[in-house]
Amino acid sequence: MLLPMKSLNAKASRSLDANGTRAAIGMPTRRARPGAGPARPGESPRQWLAIPDPDEDRIWMFDVTFLTSSWTCIYGAGCQGVLTGPTPELAQGCCSYGAHLTGIDDARRVEAAALELTPDQWQFHKQGQPRPGRSGVLQRLPSGELSTRLVKEACIFLNRPGFPGGPGCALHRAALETRRLPLELKPDVCWQLPLRCEDHQSEDGRVISMVGEWERRHWGSGGEDFHWWCTEAPEAFTGTAPLFETLRDELTAIVGPKVYKLLKKELRKLLAGSNS
Repeated sequence: MLLPMKSLNAKASRSLDANGTRAAIGMPTRRARPGAGPARPGESPRQWLAIPDPDEDRIWMFDVTFLTSSWTCIYGAGCQGVLTGPTPELAQGCCSYGAHLTGIDDARRVEAAALELTPDQWQFHKQGQPRPGRSGVLQRLPSGELSTRLVKEACIFLNRPGFPGGPGCALHRAALETRRLPLELKPDVCWQLPLRCEDHQSEDGRVISMVGEWERRHWGSGGEDFHWWCTEAPEAFTGTAPLFETLRDELTAIVGPKVYKLLKKELRKLLAGSNS
């Protein structure tokens, strides 16, 4: 859980080593989820790592417990979806409600990526073409936020079972086919999941950025209705490498190459110590 800013600042300050570079600390969280199994490190207390940013007045707080776990995306291999009941046969994954965009840059990237897609890559290519005064792929919600449009009760970019190219995100597919990273084309929330970064400001004005697991609660009240969520599911913790390695590109995009290099060094050191 997030600590109050005063406590978090004190924890972060005490966590730095003599050189002011890093240290691992324990932070209280909710109790472990039933049936999490040995593939996931214990959750009570959850371990965090503090790394000062070398280029700005910021402390990065990393959820060691999650980043060193064996979580892996199991879309198409056991993913139950995020509806109110299990629907693996729909192959919707977490795409049932569309993607809420983070801002104008996110929107522009997604719209530009949509223009590159071909009918062979994208089942709803025709529906996604822009019209005068209207985006083909984005919609304005009553809240004022932008999100991807829904077509047939799921994201417009989601190819469904029966599509010749197979089910899955058309943007993800296009990125792989053109030898690009999916994060170059997909909405921010889509490529960041299951990671989440939250910025807070401590009383002394320092920015504290917490990078960890995207939990069910982060979806808001609607998340309570999900029949299933992948970071709670033992079957998703079956990867062959720790998460901080398999999501290297995503973490680097979030924190920058310098901080990721420091993070990787410290997490490898922690893992080596725990296995010795």
